[in-house]
Amino acid sequence: MPDTSLKITYIGGPTALLEFGGVRLLTDPTFDPAGGAYPSGPVVLRKTRGPALSPEQVGHVHVVLLSHHHHSDNLDRTGREVVEAAEVVLTTPEGAEVLHGGAISLRAWESVDLPAPEGRVLQVTATPARHGPAHMDRGPVIGFVAAFTDAPNEALYVSGDTVWFDGVAEVAQRYPVKTAILFLGAARVEAVGPWHLTMTAAEAVEAARAFVGARIVPLHYEGWEHFSEGRTEIERAFRAAGIEHRLWWA
Repeated sequence: MPDTSLKITYIGGPTALLEFGGVRLLTDPTFDPAGGAYPSGPVVLRKTRGPALSPEQVGHVHVVLLSHHHHSDNLDRTGREVVEAAEVVLTTPEGAEVLHGGAISLRAWESVDLPAPEGRVLQVTATPARHGPAHMDRGPVIGFVAAFTDAPNEALYVSGDTVWFDGVAEVAQRYPVKTAILFLGAARVEAVGPWHLTMTAAEAVEAARAFVGARIVPLHYEGWEHFSEGRTEIERAFRAAGIEHRLWWA
């Protein structure tokens, strides 16, 4: 049997180490300490919790999955150093333009094949994401589906910063996702008004229904001031829907 084991180490915010079939993938690197303030146009993002591990403790990673480069809660100052040192970085075309030469540009539904242990191939596909309501999208973002070519039914999905919309629903239709890592927290900033910029707990329930039978792993729901929902709200929504057993906390 091919190795499709998955170990998730939660580092903080949107950052997790995914050890998938012998390949080490790192999501949106954020390694700065708590207390930082990050201007972004009219918005100042404030970090309230530092990482559980330093980059040195994380050690070598094969691939960085960078959903987008232009918001500090997804790529902070130390995170940029991690990206610059990484072997392979998969990100948006806009991110690849400003990052180091190892960054690979992917648009939604484009794929790249990466070498894996024992001669296997890990195929990573960029997926659609919409960072807020259609009229207030906060810039280009992608998610990712990763699956070994010899085990396509064991796919791993990382949503990136997105709300629930038809693009995410299409991911569920196209891929047999076994584990869905959803960026939640219902992020809100005053400059944008009342609209949420990442999935709410209620939207995560909708996603769970679409990704039939998949484990749902919440990420990016704490550690920054602009989150309006946390673990309590997520658990409450899944409990009310009768699918709390589908939640897996990293």
